Amino acid sequence: MSFFKKLKEKLTTSTQEASQKFTDGLTKTRDGFASAVNDLVYRFREVDEDFFDELEDLLIQADVGVTTTMDLVEDLKEEVKRRNLKDPVAVRDALVEVVAKRLQEDESDRELNMQDGLTVILFVGVNGVGKTTTIGKLAHQLKSEGRSVMLAAGDTFRAGAIDQLQVWGERAGVPVIRQAEGSDPAAVVFDAVQAAKSRGVDVLICDTAGRLQNKVNLMKELEKVKRVIEREVPNGPHEVLLALDATTGQNAMVQAKAFQEATNVSGIVLTKLDGTAKGGIVLAIRNELDIPVKYVGLGEKVDDLQAFDPEQFVYGLFGDIFEEKQQTNDDLA
Repeated sequence: MSFFKKLKEKLTTSTQEASQKFTDGLTKTRDGFASAVNDLVYRFREVDEDFFDELEDLLIQADVGVTTTMDLVEDLKEEVKRRNLKDPVAVRDALVEVVAKRLQEDESDRELNMQDGLTVILFVGVNGVGKTTTIGKLAHQLKSEGRSVMLAAGDTFRAGAIDQLQVWGERAGVPVIRQAEGSDPAAVVFDAVQAAKSRGVDVLICDTAGRLQNKVNLMKELEKVKRVIEREVPNGPHEVLLALDATTGQNAMVQAKAFQEATNVSGIVLTKLDGTAKGGIVLAIRNELDIPVKYVGLGEKVDDLQAFDPEQFVYGLFGDIFEEKQQTNDDLA
């Protein structure tokens, strides 16, 4: 059975709603990158070095990054050689397979590390990436799954951050532990942990500052918050989720490396993926940082935060190729 048929059959068992969200959310990237790949394929009659050079340019333009692009193209060349592929269309199809393989990872890496008792999730990320909004959406999602959720307003330095989280708490119907603006974030988190324990809460999600006087102060503050959680909760925090704005491209990679050093990030939440034509950043993150992408933001609605699914992502990115094959009954019949 071909790769395309296997993937198509696997996706038929997924929820139609999730498939549609990935398809809709990746429209800009699909219209940009995937369409450009198709144009490249139909301009070349044979596969040569010029073909691969142009493909590299397209991958880099899609924010796949130079390192990951070189790795992908090298994998593709090996696949072309192994299968003796001559037709550019066949090479394009092989590219889809190579991308899919690069995104494959142990499914348990993508799942939240939920505990039998209290699970503490620490959210980090710079201002403006949609961190607080994402916390609200995740709280809504976890509550809809039957879990009790509490929020900690640990971003006490940004004007309006506490009130913004309070609004999201009210929308999701979950309590928010807060103090006055300018309070010690570690103290807020300490109070929240004690409240969560006393109320028997399932999940505590902690917001944190995204900017202080300088990066050193910010990272020291995050380390302090993390130490409080470690002291008060066994093996906590159980997740450190880094919110990254997909529209910032390679700058998101720089942010990820800085936060990884301070907080040992366990997962990425890639926000605003629907707002960029450069969704290749997903590949760069997985390949260069070796941190699983756990959630992606695919719209503004409260239910548009989706657990990352590599198969759904590949189909959302290359859906036109699948449709083309279905119409010709090639590999999908």
